[in-house]
Amino acid sequence: MLSVDLWLWSLEEADEHLDHFGKDLSVDELRRADRFVKSSDRSMYIVGRAGLRRILADYIGLDAKAVEFEYGPHGKPFLQNGPGFNLSHSGGRAALAVCSHAHPGLDIELVRPIEDAVARHHFSPVEYAELSCLQPSDWLQGFFRCWTRKEAVLKSLGHGLYMPLDSFDVTLSPDVPPRLTRIEDDDPLRWTLTHFEPAPGWVGALALRDTGGPVELRWRSGDPIVRAYSRRSRK
Repeated sequence: MLSVDLWLWSLEEADEHLDHFGKDLSVDELRRADRFVKSSDRSMYIVGRAGLRRILADYIGLDAKAVEFEYGPHGKPFLQNGPGFNLSHSGGRAALAVCSHAHPGLDIELVRPIEDAVARHHFSPVEYAELSCLQPSDWLQGFFRCWTRKEAVLKSLGHGLYMPLDSFDVTLSPDVPPRLTRIEDDDPLRWTLTHFEPAPGWVGALALRDTGGPVELRWRSGDPIVRAYSRRSRK
């Protein structure tokens, strides 16, 4: 069974602590942080990126600032000699999947109101038809089950928006196991999708290719990592 560590932490941190988070970021990351227009977006980016570095540093035995990322053709970060990982964030929370033997794709979303036109525009005809058959009370959950699974697949591949969302199908009904049922130029049976709920009101999905069997999620808590920065700030 393939094991995947799943880390969760809050991105909401007091402004007076941000300098201590920022000390672990690279020059390029700090420049990107300064390009955010909203201060809340800037602070969550800094806390999220610092948490990412801090967690991965523990896996590879380096200081957080010494972690060096490589980037794929579409901008997906990876470690040259480290585990596969993928970061997602929504609604002031971050989630990080780490796996030593595969390249995970991860997405979490805070459930919020969505117009039907979003599903009609982005989902495949098969997915939209399945979503439309759900009871109105389950429509929103069904939308986010579909959305997170599709985003997780794209993030595993590292394609981002370069691969159309309607070029593959995933299941989304509550009584149907999460599966990839169609994908262009690939075999859907090579994929494993896992549904999870990181917190009440959130929906998440993990996508892995060529796992060779079931996937086990090992829940970790990122809060101690965040608190470590807070303790440093008080010294």
